[in-house]
Amino acid sequence: MSQDSRTAGAVTRQQASLPASMESQIDATLASWQEQDKVARLWQRDPGLWTGADEGQWLGWLDIVAQIRDQISSMEELAREVAKEGYTHCLLLGMGGSSLCPEVLKRTFGALPQRPELFVLDSTDPAQVLAFEKKVDLTRCLFVVSSKSGSTLEPNLFLQYFLDRAKTTVGPAEAGRRFVAVTDPGSKLEAVAKAENFRRIFAGVPSIGGRYSALSAFGMVPAAVMGLDLKRFLDTAQGMVDACRAPGAENPGLALGVTLGVAALAGRDKLTLLTSPGIGALGGWLEQLIAESTGKEGKGIIPVDLEPKTALAHYGKDRIFVYLRLATAPDPAQEATVAALETAGQPVVRIAVPGTYDIAAEFFRWEFATAVAGAVLGIHTFNQPDVEASKIETRKLTEAYEATGALPSEAPILEDAGLKLYSDPRNAEEIARLAGSEKTLEGYLHAHLSRVKPGDYLALLGYIEMNSAHEAALQEIRASVLEAKRIATCLGFGPRFLHSTGQAYKGGPNSAVVLQITCDDAVALPVPGQDYTFSVVKAAQARGDFEVLAERGRRALRVHLGADTMAGLHRLRAAITTALKA
Repeated sequence: MSQDSRTAGAVTRQQASLPASMESQIDATLASWQEQDKVARLWQRDPGLWTGADEGQWLGWLDIVAQIRDQISSMEELAREVAKEGYTHCLLLGMGGSSLCPEVLKRTFGALPQRPELFVLDSTDPAQVLAFEKKVDLTRCLFVVSSKSGSTLEPNLFLQYFLDRAKTTVGPAEAGRRFVAVTDPGSKLEAVAKAENFRRIFAGVPSIGGRYSALSAFGMVPAAVMGLDLKRFLDTAQGMVDACRAPGAENPGLALGVTLGVAALAGRDKLTLLTSPGIGALGGWLEQLIAESTGKEGKGIIPVDLEPKTALAHYGKDRIFVYLRLATAPDPAQEATVAALETAGQPVVRIAVPGTYDIAAEFFRWEFATAVAGAVLGIHTFNQPDVEASKIETRKLTEAYEATGALPSEAPILEDAGLKLYSDPRNAEEIARLAGSEKTLEGYLHAHLSRVKPGDYLALLGYIEMNSAHEAALQEIRASVLEAKRIATCLGFGPRFLHSTGQAYKGGPNSAVVLQITCDDAVALPVPGQDYTFSVVKAAQARGDFEVLAERGRRALRVHLGADTMAGLHRLRAAITTALKA
């Protein structure tokens, strides 16, 4: 059956092909929202829509499109200054909500004429830090340090490193003018920015959480510097804001949010994203928004982005598909896939995106929809308790390093073919029991993956440099598991996913089968002013992440690749291929 809701703007068009039972439940839920005036209550910041806690204090994003217009002139003034002064690059230093929207903008619009090219660093992997340093000209680079709290570990480490490099390159007196801060008022970062004479400080809004900050200064400052037309961008967003005030099914954010929430309650909690190549980066931002907002208390929606294509029969009854179609550049292969999914009876939501500037409207549509979906699920949509748990464990490990000069020792449960396997006692015991006499890499991987059940998903978590070669190898592993086990598969690079999908992996439904991947770093890369290196921080983050996964009872195994990451990935891929055939 088909559901079609439209409002005045083309950006709000949504079509859905849904099973009859799901459609009737969606209709009933939409009717309930209208009867109980819940959209108005959401705009009034009524925490009773969720858990009755402090949700009302986190809804500043509802009004930000109107409010941020007051800052456009100062953002555009900054953009004109740096362009006139010959800056060729802008390197944004952030993590999670402060970096994912700028990355969407970079990958969607690319480098614009006569403007600095935007790059986004959000990894403590030392190879990745060095790779970004090589991409920019330090003498003509503007650094945007983006951190809502001002105390987030990664942006502060990036700031320490690149401020030191800037002082070495252009001198201490000039270095501060190469930096801009985006942070909430009164933060530690604001104090550092003032002390170091940063060129500008732009204020965040305390009532907007990081993953809802795309249309605030965290997204708009880099947008201005890279040369986007802010007025046009915000005008597009405003059309969606206005549409999301409607009380019923004509409200695009409400219609999408209810669909996703009802689907999750019906067991279709694997939200599989299909995006036109021209707006393909949007999926990475959606992953954080959805997973971190809904994945808690054993509930949640698991976003699946950039999954390799597979046969229709490999998709289970735990899926719902959303197709974000760029009208100016649709992909014929995707069109055929979506049509086939609909014919096969899979639930599919189609969203028309008229042009690239219309991602501004999608930012708001999905923020509103996620808030609605959280209300349907009955959870606090705006906290992230398990993200905080990983930060605490990481801090313990880095403090141990500072005290002793080394991270706590650990012993592998198996060493074979140049790879080492690690796990917690509970998982290690179960994997060894299932492996029986097969005390090999293939045997242990087979045992781990044999724990997969229908409705589960693979979380492939790589604490390695995020580059095209590594991603291609991990995608091949992902495809082999998808085809053999017929489960949803997710791929994340650490530590960035810790501030994104990591919340759902730990706090959402216990349906994740986790394969964490670590490596030895070729260069440790010291952090100026600290006793530890970027390599130590990344290792602590991986181990802290695993400890929380184990504490939450997740089925998890860590594979350590050694010093040659690419060779290790090839060995792992071959071993998994063999294990899946056993």
